[in-house]
Amino acid sequence: MDEGDLPRPKGDAASKLATEDLAPYSQDELDERVVLLEAEIERVKAHRDKAAAHRAAADALFGGKST
Repeated sequence: MDEGDLPRPKGDAASKLATEDLAPYSQDELDERVVLLEAEIERVKAHRDKAAAHRAAADALFGGKST
């Protein structure tokens, strides 16, 4: 069985991060965290847009419903 065949774990990393106590972090550490999270947001948006374009192309080819 491939790793891609396994069910996704419940919850996600973003939800877990949202519950983390930020008090122990310094301002520099928080700034670094913001930069990393902003980069992750851009990565997710790019993937979402790519998936939407792929879906639109498939719908156009196979006559699926448009969203």
